Amino acid sequence: MAVDTGTVAAEPDTAAAHSIEHRVAQACADLPGVDAAAVLAEARRNIYPGITPGEQELALIMAARAFVETDPDYSHVAARLLLDALRREALTFLTGRAEEADQERMAERYPAYFADYVTRGVEVGQIDPRLAAFDLDRLGAALRPERDLDFTLLGLQTLYDRYLLQTGGTRYELPQAFFMRVAMGLARDEDDPEGRAVEFYELLSSFDFMCSTPTLFNSGTPRPQLSSCFLTTVSDDLGSIFHGLSNNALLSKYSGGLGNDWTPVRGIGAHIRGTNGKSQGVVPFLKIANDTAVAVNQGGRRKGAVCGYLETWHIDIEEFLDLRRNTGDDRRRTHDMNTANWVPDLFLQRVEADAQWTLFSPDEVSDLHDLYGEEFAAAYTAHERAADEGRIAVWRRVSAVDLWRRMLTALYETGHPWITFKDPANLRSPQQHTGVVHSSNLCTEITLNTSADEVAVCNLGSVNLARHVTADGIDTQRLRRTVRTAVRMLDNVIDANFYTVPEAERANRRHRPVGLGVMGVQDALFRLRTPMASREAVEFADTSTELVSYHAIAASTDLAEERGSYDSFPGSLWSRGELPIDSLARLSSARGGDLDVDTTARLDWEPLRRRVRTVGMRNSNVLALAPTATIANITGVGQSIEPIYRNLYVKSNMSGDFTVVNPYLVHDLKQRGLWDADMVARLKTHDGSLGAIDRVPRQLRELYATAFEIDPSWLVDAAARRQKWLDQAQSLNLYLAEPSGRKLDALYRRAWRGGVKTTYYLRSQGATRVEKSTLAGVDGALNAVAAVPDPAPGAAARHGDTCPADEPDCEACQ
Repeated sequence: MAVDTGTVAAEPDTAAAHSIEHRVAQACADLPGVDAAAVLAEARRNIYPGITPGEQELALIMAARAFVETDPDYSHVAARLLLDALRREALTFLTGRAEEADQERMAERYPAYFADYVTRGVEVGQIDPRLAAFDLDRLGAALRPERDLDFTLLGLQTLYDRYLLQTGGTRYELPQAFFMRVAMGLARDEDDPEGRAVEFYELLSSFDFMCSTPTLFNSGTPRPQLSSCFLTTVSDDLGSIFHGLSNNALLSKYSGGLGNDWTPVRGIGAHIRGTNGKSQGVVPFLKIANDTAVAVNQGGRRKGAVCGYLETWHIDIEEFLDLRRNTGDDRRRTHDMNTANWVPDLFLQRVEADAQWTLFSPDEVSDLHDLYGEEFAAAYTAHERAADEGRIAVWRRVSAVDLWRRMLTALYETGHPWITFKDPANLRSPQQHTGVVHSSNLCTEITLNTSADEVAVCNLGSVNLARHVTADGIDTQRLRRTVRTAVRMLDNVIDANFYTVPEAERANRRHRPVGLGVMGVQDALFRLRTPMASREAVEFADTSTELVSYHAIAASTDLAEERGSYDSFPGSLWSRGELPIDSLARLSSARGGDLDVDTTARLDWEPLRRRVRTVGMRNSNVLALAPTATIANITGVGQSIEPIYRNLYVKSNMSGDFTVVNPYLVHDLKQRGLWDADMVARLKTHDGSLGAIDRVPRQLRELYATAFEIDPSWLVDAAARRQKWLDQAQSLNLYLAEPSGRKLDALYRRAWRGGVKTTYYLRSQGATRVEKSTLAGVDGALNAVAAVPDPAPGAAARHGDTCPADEPDCEACQ
């Protein structure tokens, strides 16, 4: 946070001491698990005569955060103290005089502040002037100041450091104004912009739903680049290659995460007709793409991020597997770029048959790029015959099993390339009539068509499932309201968006895809008292995703009735009344029935099928489960579909290191009289795991099992159940405490056979661990948990440390 350099009079005087006591008391109000006197005593140890106001505020915040490991409520205390500092900063900037406001005063002050904030934001060029035309009095009256108290320190600090508008290093945007600014930007073209802005604001400020990071950054600003993900195909000529690299830079500049399909680029040794020379292959161009991502760092708010995809039959595939290694020719390494294998079904069928696999240069077998399923298999085997007959110049034959082992070994040792599946992505795509899905995106949840003329765009946001369950189950009516409003917001992104390249605007306006996802799944399971490693959790994945899918499709149909269908709707699977659950039959047929997924449906889908077929869809795609790394921090829940990483650990991101304690566990242990200094020390000793702590009942150890204690087959089975309802994909991380070739082989084949479209990171335990110290230091002060730094971004992990569990790149999606 910004530090005020002006000093106060020699301290501590009575007024200043009273102010500190008042702030701490207010911050601790309504939080029964905290001790205001202890926070105050810790703060006074660091307050000295001549301390500046900014340093005093920081001392208070640091005093509260020192206690977080003893009770997660202290994170709320620290957040409220940060909120005090933020209010002083913002109000002083707007009024030009020193002004403070506590929570009670702010409840009255917020409406007038909001109008001043919009006016000043327009003046400094950071707020779209069109927002000044809204009825600011009406919107100011709709703000909910009490919701400022819902943040954890991690959430509010993330907002403070990266999202709230600032000028000259001074923040003047408060949290509720931030949510309203985003809502206004998405509602500006509505028939009742104020009414819709309030509706959208309610969804955001309640944490029921959160837009993706680019939307939060830029909505309501003069340059509203609101989309999260961009997918491109690079053609096999220098002009296209460097045009693609230029597009990467322009898209990344405004917070886009990139997925590049490089399969068409000819391989090593292929003939170059123009120079009568031989190609150096795709790798040198991937190196340039890597360096472009590093150079364009999204204004310092997060680094640019890109993922390169290559199909398994490309003759450069073996070099591609080595791109993230720290050994070898550094000119043929991409230490900062993510990579992913785009795997056709035929390859895995050859693996299972222990057969041979042929590698080709795409300039000689260009049709393979646009084929999938049975047509791909027929063309591929025809090309193999042509190679045997000497009609193809550049090719090589390898053992499919050996290549599969190399793919898994590279994944195990470097974390890359990820394993993603071409055929389920295409066979189940609603948009088969308009093109081909050639890759996924940076975070593997987007599966949209790309071509030389169209850059696929996806507009993301996530429902917070933790806000939609009670001890009795899913609150279906609340979920319905949230999903339907969220889809409207995401559809509005497409029209409000600022497009940096024409190919992206063309594709986005023609097809209008959005990607509604979920977060807080682990929190929802905690509320339901359901271990993630259980059949009940798999069933919850099925039922909750079915509900989200049903209401998202229904919402898009309602928008089609109101606004018209997307341009390329005729000929789509939607136009035939074929919904995502129905498209499973296509995949099963192409595989000869070799598909292991439960196809049970619980809702009455037939009326919706008829309505989709007759009324249409506003959006070509509506569902995609993104990682939600940053927006989950803001809302204070677990990421996306992820299991809990640790019950006590340090989370490191661009805002610093934050002690994270599982509040559900603390609540349960308190009820049983088990939450004490010894329990904290034991959690530290065991890296946040309960497994070896005999004091904890078995039922709680099962409920609060951490990511590396869960058999990853449960995660795959849950993902397969979700996938049947999704028209796109999901960011599926897999966790293995002790990876082995046998385990990896079984796990990824299980995902493929379950119809999962993509997988994401393979995680191991080598990333972040808690400090193994006693609870109290030698001087009696509480020790916060300390982080072991993650490996440098892009650095290959040590053998067995497959991938950092807090990898920051996944923030590029949400």
